[in-house]
Amino acid sequence: MRLSDATVVIRPRNTWEAMDLGVLLSQRHRRLLMSSWAVVTLPLFALLTVLLWDSPSLVVLILWWLKPAFERLPLYILSKAMFGETPTLTQALRQWPRLLKPQLLASLTWRRLSLSRSFLMPVVQLEGLSGQARQQRLAVLVQRGGGAARWLTIIGAHLESALWIGLMVLFYLLLPQQVERDWGWQTLLSAATHEWRWLEHLTNGFYMLVLLVWEPIYVACGFSLYLNRRTVLEAWDIELVFRRLRQRLSSVAITLLLTAFSLMPTGQNVWAAEPTVSPDSQRLLEQPLTSQASRNSIKAILDQPPFKNKETVTRYRFGEEKPKRETADDDKEPDWLKALLRLLEKQRFGALASVIEVLLWGAVIGAIGLLLWRYRDWLQAFVSRRPARKAKLGRPVPQQAFGLDLNRETLPADIAASAENLWQSNPREALGLLYRALLSHLLHDYNMALKPADTEGQVLQRVEQLQQPELLAFSKNLTGHWQNMAYGHRLPPAHLQQELCDRWRTLFGPGAAR
Repeated sequence: MRLSDATVVIRPRNTWEAMDLGVLLSQRHRRLLMSSWAVVTLPLFALLTVLLWDSPSLVVLILWWLKPAFERLPLYILSKAMFGETPTLTQALRQWPRLLKPQLLASLTWRRLSLSRSFLMPVVQLEGLSGQARQQRLAVLVQRGGGAARWLTIIGAHLESALWIGLMVLFYLLLPQQVERDWGWQTLLSAATHEWRWLEHLTNGFYMLVLLVWEPIYVACGFSLYLNRRTVLEAWDIELVFRRLRQRLSSVAITLLLTAFSLMPTGQNVWAAEPTVSPDSQRLLEQPLTSQASRNSIKAILDQPPFKNKETVTRYRFGEEKPKRETADDDKEPDWLKALLRLLEKQRFGALASVIEVLLWGAVIGAIGLLLWRYRDWLQAFVSRRPARKAKLGRPVPQQAFGLDLNRETLPADIAASAENLWQSNPREALGLLYRALLSHLLHDYNMALKPADTEGQVLQRVEQLQQPELLAFSKNLTGHWQNMAYGHRLPPAHLQQELCDRWRTLFGPGAAR
């Protein structure tokens, strides 16, 4: 790379300003980044959806786990665009298989849950380091900037979840009122069949849209943190200043040399050779500033800052401080133990602290989930819109619903026969008799809590909770014909009239009290 070709101003920044620079970089190349991300991820999402149609959660888990492999393509595009070599979409896609080769297994296994993934990924992909060289490089980089990279991952995870939930809520709010009346979130969660699989895959699609927007920004912010850290370590801004000075002076250097040669005197030999004098010769030793004094002065200067900086290292130890071992004892220690101790002292237990932090957060989230599951019945009494069963038994039984009298004494002894007699003369009253008798049975025989303000759809939701398929099918059929009659003035066909009466006898018998 050539620093002079950089498309941004290279200077030391604080971590938050560096991440803001990453956001601006992603906005500048958003079309290329989003299109490349879509070309790589969406076909795989469609393929997994078809193959794992009955396991929507597994689809989104696989795509979430493969994010480090997908993030290498935006990093390649940003690294080229940063120095004025922005690739095309075709060029970037051709390079993606090559980008996957270095250390892909490590990125998808023990490094997958690293909170500094976006900040440390350029070390593998751009610098090509591995093994001990990579560890030494990371030890230098994470001294400053590692905390900001971890916060970037934590905030990004919360932002992904918030955007995902927001899209699902927006989809629910845009549903027509009639569709929302027929089914709700409680119905979707309690569905035992596979009829709602399409909705789960639709929510997975919402997550893919969130990643399409957010992941290029996340990679760009981590890349800008990496560049800012290298700018501080390698003094890129100072190097650029010297390069600009050299470019300015190179144009006038030849002119200055020619002028100097023209002004030099020609009458005497100015290039006469002086006798060679050694620094330890007697002539120099007799001067006020001797060679030994200059050596002592140089050594004194080198022993002072900034050439020699004393550093106080704080580390953890167990037990009382023991005297330093002799050289013979040190030689008895295995080499692998010495290397491990040096690594732990250099890292200052940073990796161990990150692992412990992840485990503690996982324990807290698990404890909260366990408490919610343990006291779900108590929470349901305050959160759920469905009243508790005990409260149902203690409430007074309503005598009317939809303007219909639900008192059992007002119903005839043989409801099916009475409805058949009323079909010819008054079909509306016959259908109303069947529907009124159905509500009365639900109210008195099944202890179903009915309110005067309930709708037909809410009644069907409560019937579905009874887990009786035959009763649910009859209730849906009768309710549909009742709504057509009450609101659309449409009579059911003649064969359906007799079928409704026969189904009534099958479910409830001829009497109203059965």
